[in-house]
Amino acid sequence: MRIGLYPGTFDPITLGHIDIIRRASRLVDKLVIGVAINRDKGPLFDLDERVAMIEDECARLTRETGVEVVVHPFENLLINCARDVGAQIIVRGLRAVADFEYEYQMVGMNRQLDDSIETVFLMAEAQHQAIASKLVKEIARLEGDVSKFVTPRVNAKLLERFG
Repeated sequence: MRIGLYPGTFDPITLGHIDIIRRASRLVDKLVIGVAINRDKGPLFDLDERVAMIEDECARLTRETGVEVVVHPFENLLINCARDVGAQIIVRGLRAVADFEYEYQMVGMNRQLDDSIETVFLMAEAQHQAIASKLVKEIARLEGDVSKFVTPRVNAKLLERFG
């Protein structure tokens, strides 16, 4: 069984994330969405809220594709999380060239820690390349319309938070 791990903070999950999840699910038999418990980032949504949003959004995807998508919070090294869930593949989404330099360094370090786990990069679809959770939160905080960047359920959560 091929298991992939798609890690991130997902604060909140965006259409860009969902695009990568959908496409990554074609590459594996099981996809684990690793939700980083990154206290330093000071997330808008707490861990339980982020997990619930991801589970809501991925339930439909699981029904459509037949690929098991599970959510797994983690606070350890990414490579240790990959080992914990039995992943052979780490999936990373790239929006722009600027993302690549950081991701390239991360892959190098992860390969030093465990060269049996591969990293696969998926480029975001053109319509999703500008979407970043940080920008979505800022637009929502300033009462802008983020409905083009998130699902209706996530949009409602943002409106509750900032409305």
